[in-house]
Amino acid sequence: MSHPDFAHLHVHSEYSLLDGANRIGSLVDACVKDGQRALALTDHGNMFGAIELYQSAKKAGITPVVGCEVYIARRSRFEPHSKAKGNGYHHLTLLARDDEGYRNLIKLASIAYLEGLHFRPRIDREVLAKHAKGINCLSGCLASELSQLALSGKEKEAEELALTWRDIFGPEHFWLELQRNGLDLQSRVNETLVRLNQRTGIPLVATNDIHYLRQEDCQAQDILLCINTGAKKSDVKRFRFETDTLFFKTRAEMADMFRDLPDAVKRTMDVVEQTNVNVEFGKYHLPVFKPDSSETADELFARLLEEGLARLYPNDPDGKARARVDYERKVIAELGFVSYFLIVWDLIRWSRANGVPVGPGRGSAAGSIVAYLLGITKVDPLRYDLLFERFLNSARVSMPDIDIDFCKDGREKVLDYTRRRYGAENVAQIVTFGTMASRTVVRDVARVLDMPLKDVDKIAKKIPAGPNAMSLAEALEKDPDLVAIQKERPDLAELFRLSVPLEGLARHISTHAAGVVIADRPIVEYVPLAKNGDDVTTQWPMTQLEELGLLKMDYLGLRTLTILEKTLRNIEKQGGTPPDLDHLPEKDPRTYQLLMAGDTLGVFQLESDGMKKLLARLKPDCFEDLIAVLALYRPGPLESGMVEMFTRRKHGQEPIAYPHKSMEPILRDTYGCIVYQEQVMLISNALGGFSLNEADNLRKAMGKKKPEIMAKFADQFVAGAVRNGCAEGTAREVWDNIVKFGGYGFNKSHSTAYALVTYQTAFLKANFRSAFLAANLSCEMGDHDKVKEFVDDARKASIPILAPDIARSRWEFEPEGAGLRFGFGAIKGTGERAIDAIVATRAKLLKKGAELTLHALSAEVDPSEVGRLNWEALIKAGAFAGSGHNRGAVLAALDAALTDGARAAADRKSGQSSLFGDAPAGPVASGKSAGDGIDDARAYSRADTLQAEFETLGFYLSGHPLEERAGLLSLLSTVRLNELGEVSGGTEVTIAGLILSKSENVVKSGKLAGKKMCRFRLEDMRGSVGVTCFPRTYEENKLKIEDGNVVVVRAKLEEDAEEPALLLDEIFTVEEAIQRFAGGVVIQITPQDAGLLGDLRTTVERFKGPRPLYLAVEGADGRTRRVRAGNHLGVAISSDFAREIEGLLGKGRVRLARV
Repeated sequence: MSHPDFAHLHVHSEYSLLDGANRIGSLVDACVKDGQRALALTDHGNMFGAIELYQSAKKAGITPVVGCEVYIARRSRFEPHSKAKGNGYHHLTLLARDDEGYRNLIKLASIAYLEGLHFRPRIDREVLAKHAKGINCLSGCLASELSQLALSGKEKEAEELALTWRDIFGPEHFWLELQRNGLDLQSRVNETLVRLNQRTGIPLVATNDIHYLRQEDCQAQDILLCINTGAKKSDVKRFRFETDTLFFKTRAEMADMFRDLPDAVKRTMDVVEQTNVNVEFGKYHLPVFKPDSSETADELFARLLEEGLARLYPNDPDGKARARVDYERKVIAELGFVSYFLIVWDLIRWSRANGVPVGPGRGSAAGSIVAYLLGITKVDPLRYDLLFERFLNSARVSMPDIDIDFCKDGREKVLDYTRRRYGAENVAQIVTFGTMASRTVVRDVARVLDMPLKDVDKIAKKIPAGPNAMSLAEALEKDPDLVAIQKERPDLAELFRLSVPLEGLARHISTHAAGVVIADRPIVEYVPLAKNGDDVTTQWPMTQLEELGLLKMDYLGLRTLTILEKTLRNIEKQGGTPPDLDHLPEKDPRTYQLLMAGDTLGVFQLESDGMKKLLARLKPDCFEDLIAVLALYRPGPLESGMVEMFTRRKHGQEPIAYPHKSMEPILRDTYGCIVYQEQVMLISNALGGFSLNEADNLRKAMGKKKPEIMAKFADQFVAGAVRNGCAEGTAREVWDNIVKFGGYGFNKSHSTAYALVTYQTAFLKANFRSAFLAANLSCEMGDHDKVKEFVDDARKASIPILAPDIARSRWEFEPEGAGLRFGFGAIKGTGERAIDAIVATRAKLLKKGAELTLHALSAEVDPSEVGRLNWEALIKAGAFAGSGHNRGAVLAALDAALTDGARAAADRKSGQSSLFGDAPAGPVASGKSAGDGIDDARAYSRADTLQAEFETLGFYLSGHPLEERAGLLSLLSTVRLNELGEVSGGTEVTIAGLILSKSENVVKSGKLAGKKMCRFRLEDMRGSVGVTCFPRTYEENKLKIEDGNVVVVRAKLEEDAEEPALLLDEIFTVEEAIQRFAGGVVIQITPQDAGLLGDLRTTVERFKGPRPLYLAVEGADGRTRRVRAGNHLGVAISSDFAREIEGLLGKGRVRLARV
């Protein structure tokens, strides 16, 4: 049976953002399957999916109908949305009819965000009438103004509105929209629409307001609505669709549903037949660079290249640089990219001239000598064998892509300059879509189902993420734990069932971290715009913008550049001369010693434990090695054995072989290993006879790993190599190596540019450590764990950390003498505005010669800028310790000081202070006795002081609660916490430490359901680790597991954990641990200790006790023998004993003889 032609004209996709469960590809597939010849997309208030629809539909051979269900403000789009004040909004269905209508729809969608955004992006009748040409309009769903008038019994007003829309869009371009969704309200609206049709002749058209693909997907849509509104599924009064009919219906289903009005179904094709929108791809819309001088862009380009050539290649005896410049310049000019290079040159020039640090380059652009001469990059491509064709292949025309690293703090300044230079309307940031990833969707759906989030979070973490990420559906089939969970827990099985259809759907819009688009005309003439916070963004993502021919640039905010800049400023503050980072000594011994030692905390790209181990093995001693390190530390090279081969060859442990002499100059710097993509290209060129453009095509094909394409390249390579005098067998061997290792090859241009930043940071750390660490600490102030890591790093280098001081500290960390002064910004509870006010007040008081007491400062500073919590944080952190008072005593005086300060502020406001001159109000003015009003009897204990410090800094700075027992606790531990990263998962360890952050929870299911378990942090003086304690162990040891207790744990290191974590087996008090583990004490004796044996005996006798004493005596032959120090000589194990022995003989010379 044949069915009438029909097309869906009211369709929502995932881009209706939590109000549409459709993927565009699935909708197109459904159209094709049902023989429908067209598909519209009318997402709520936006055109996010328009290009995806257009491309998918065209590829499938159906007509794309680009549309939008707009929100129309009841009055003005400029007025805030308020239903109570009669300025809510209604829906209206708009469809682009032709190219002009498409452009107008883009303008309307943009105006809705840029002018009418208030909860929803809205337009109004005024702007709609102005941009109605070329647009078809349907009267809309139940939420339309016409439907609402019909439901209110205002049929006359409804008719007037319908006639208004007809006048605006034209008699042939407006339809009354009928829907049949089973709702009584809709039936009432339909009756009115039919009567309006009979009276006015405005045609009827049938739609179905699609929100999900299949009828059974209505539950997924309902979950989306709950996520959208923050409701629980069980909430009785929540917003929901009271129908399950909003799915993709077939032509037969629509014909049956409107069998009494068949023309309404057929008329959808009238809309389709009118539709002829042509989106243009591939035509570039680059801005034309206009020089400030009278030169043309081409003349400026030529002059800059000549100047750069003279500056950077003053001697070019073989003419290589000149030839390369001429070649690149010719290609760039022929492809029409001169303006592009000048735009990038101008941005970088302006940034450097205006104090915004710029990186030395990134990506394949470092392979261009033109970029080098223009100052876009700082890497000499000739010296490092970098290839222009890797960047710009004239045989495969595509837009060049120069990404720029700016100092993170200056990125916004560069954006502002871009807007001024090219016009704000020609510049926008780029949208990106936050999606419902596997773990996120499980958590979101669990909230809707009101499931305990602690349980769900634990389950969600079982879904593989990161490099081994799986889709939720895949994980539910393949992960044994998740398979078992579904069988044991029906509620979790239901959670997963509801989550799978939603995974990957768009959840919200964000601003791309780097992407900026610049056009030759206002962007709204090509692309709809949106607003995300204060950012104006495109509505289409980066890849689509590139396909549409718009210039996309990445302005990346690189914090390392901020650190470099702060380090140079710190060196100046110390009275030193900052080094020129562009001209550092190439083989600085200190720098390479630091790299070989893996002392690379804060060094760009080299901070991970794995990278430190690689550095220690490889021992880089030249810049070429550093380039290779960045390229090698990736899964492919690490897993393929390439890293081991590279390391063995570098250290002469394996011979270096070149299958053909042409390969030696190409692979010499990497010891015969193929590490870079450029090496694959050069081998293909030198041996296989490929042009460099062909070699770049080979590189791309290797990434795609398509066997049929690779087979053609193999034949071409072998044939070319044979023509070049290579034996066929050798040629095939070389090809096999290219395929095996070349597939892991990295972009050498990028690696070289970033190695330069790596070297700069390593050089500064090696030669200006205090200034460098202060800069890093200032950039990490919001991350207290990271601050502690850098503090520990400074201490390892014997750099003292000077406590926060009200008289000396500023917001950031700064070098001071031989140490580092703690920055106020790293104290929890401070804010930059408050600190700026305090620092300014401090300067005023010092100028007057006044003391910097709490009373003096609080009397002068504006209380609206510095509140009680700010002062309390500073006091607890020790900022007033320099006054000679304990922090507890200063804190006890705070209320009185603030009262005096408020009074002083009130006096200043009323002008009363002028009666008493400029003297700050203090204790005397408030009737107290002279002095600072601080009662030292209110002092904190040492433990309270350390606790206050921990609260405000996130770690202990001036000491540690364990310091008095450090020696003993070290004896009881088999490993220190900062060494756990080097211990294999599953290993049993014994560690002494302090319990922090204990949290209890109840097991929800299984045999242990209802039982309590706990988690806590265990901290020693070197680090901390999370510990999980299961119910049985917890029940037996509850009293021991309390915050502040010093304990010894025996635990296993979790396997496959993202960071070290322990599973508790046993827990002991210190005294219990001594009884359990101490079979005696061993003191190590060396031949050099002969003169200390008398003192040693005296010390031992002062600590007599029950534990046997053993001496591990090192003989002249270097061998160590353990002997009992007398059958009757024993010791009592204590911290004092360990401390005195180590004070006499040295660290690490005393240990337990374990039972």
